[in-house]
Amino acid sequence: MRRLVRAVSCGVLVLFVGACGSAVDPLAPQTGNRAPKPVVGVILPDRSSSDRWEEQDRPLLLQALNFAGVEGLIENADGDEAKFASIADEMIARNVKVLMTTPLSPEGGAAVERKAREAGIPVINYDRISLGGQADYYVSFDNLNVGELQAEGLLRCLGDKSGARIIELQGAPTDNNATLFFDGQRRTLGPKYDTGALRLVDSKPIDKWDPVLGKAAFEQMLAAAGGAVDGVVAANDGLAGAAIEVLKAEGLAGRVPVTGQDATVEGLRSILRGEQCMTVYKPIRDEAEAAARLAIAVARGDLSGADDLATGNTRDLVAKRDVKSVLLGADLITRDNVRGLVAESVVKPVDLCAGDTADDCAELGILVS
Repeated sequence: MRRLVRAVSCGVLVLFVGACGSAVDPLAPQTGNRAPKPVVGVILPDRSSSDRWEEQDRPLLLQALNFAGVEGLIENADGDEAKFASIADEMIARNVKVLMTTPLSPEGGAAVERKAREAGIPVINYDRISLGGQADYYVSFDNLNVGELQAEGLLRCLGDKSGARIIELQGAPTDNNATLFFDGQRRTLGPKYDTGALRLVDSKPIDKWDPVLGKAAFEQMLAAAGGAVDGVVAANDGLAGAAIEVLKAEGLAGRVPVTGQDATVEGLRSILRGEQCMTVYKPIRDEAEAAARLAIAVARGDLSGADDLATGNTRDLVAKRDVKSVLLGADLITRDNVRGLVAESVVKPVDLCAGDTADDCAELGILVS
């Protein structure tokens, strides 16, 4: 399983190695410094689109920041633009050394970034970029590649079925990552739609990545298609689960391949049950550590060290500028390599193998101690 951390610069993949050869670990606590701890403010987007934000990102970021002697102030916007803006105002008023945000929309993120810049506070976009904004750095994954992996996974699951009918549940229209996932999928699936090798039945973006809205949209699309579908492109595991609920009610679960993303516990359990054909694992630990390293360097005033870490650039076509970036690789996960996530302690066997997936785990040699 790949553990390549990649930065994209002018279309070239560059290896991201610590602090470009520096022997100083940015995460190491400073010694002999009795000054007040610098504060890094972090705004996470929501609790509903994925369980990753509270279960993985929050504790990983907090651990890395605290270990380095930096105070992490982490809040969640709960999918509310007004709350996102209010939290940002409070953190700016507190004069945090760095503001790290996962914007709910480019407009909301850009508005916060303008205020932060006026206050002299550097901003790191975490996982999502604010197009048209003023963030100093961006840490995420190669999201075009994530979309390509989803398309690759779907084609593997479809096999040689010609003219397969595909329904797509895409991510939030306000999330640039969702656009990149879509673009990555289209690199592979677009030519097949054009030639008729695959047939696109319908495709809809789902506001706020909301599984409830996703389920309703999928029900409508499936009904309009007369219940005829051969594959589902679901942009993440939450939307995959919504589609699977509908497919179960129609007696189609397990017969229609469904994609996903995030390698959530429920997504992986669906893969073991044969209801979801794949997911994309993005190593959140790597992302959180990369973001923490950047934030710590900036909070300490080590801008050259931060620039050594962010060796790539992401082009913001709205603001017509390049944003210093770290972009990480991802992995395609199917039933055949779920065991690797257990071996790497990404998921606990006791959670993965409970109830109706126990026999599947035993078959794959996943042991519950």
